[in-house]
Amino acid sequence: MTTPVKLAVIYYSSTGTVATIAQEIARAAEKAGAEVRLLKAAELAPQAAIDSNPAWAANAAATADIPVATPDDMVWADAVIFGSPTRFGNITSQLKQFIDTLGGLWAQGMLADKVYSGFTSTATTHGGQESTLLALYNSVHHFGGILVTPGYTDPAKFTDGNPYGTSHVDAQGNNPVGDTTRTAARVQAERVVKVAAGLKAGASAV
Repeated sequence: MTTPVKLAVIYYSSTGTVATIAQEIARAAEKAGAEVRLLKAAELAPQAAIDSNPAWAANAAATADIPVATPDDMVWADAVIFGSPTRFGNITSQLKQFIDTLGGLWAQGMLADKVYSGFTSTATTHGGQESTLLALYNSVHHFGGILVTPGYTDPAKFTDGNPYGTSHVDAQGNNPVGDTTRTAARVQAERVVKVAAGLKAGASAV
């Protein structure tokens, strides 16, 4: 019998929106039968900057017990879902720094043939959600990864409207993560686990 899919949910979040989505994805993936590691990218900002923003400081405290991602987590995983808020239409420096530590694994081909997907949030509508995910997926192509996006594979996707991955507009903290985003997160998690399980079963049968 095929062992459960090993899924790493690796994210960066400053004020907590992406952390909330990451937790929803992790819960949904576990319900779908995956073994999940919920992990965060290491913080690069100085403590003074964090302390200057109450929401940032609160999220840092609330997620202090979540382990920091390491390259070993990438080796362990059959599938990886990355999450990042947008920074000028791109991923954050914190998540990019983690990805940039993976060169050794990439050179050994150890990032290839895994399933990858991504999610994001922005402060404003049309604030870079699609470009952030597309920028993230450039790395997946270089890994030789298998990109699994939600597409329009579930009726709920016609409500949230982003086929590239789960995304949320937080309106500068005035729009908490609600049912539409949580549903999108569940659809994405279930699809990633389903595809990864199929690939894993196929590989074990060869």
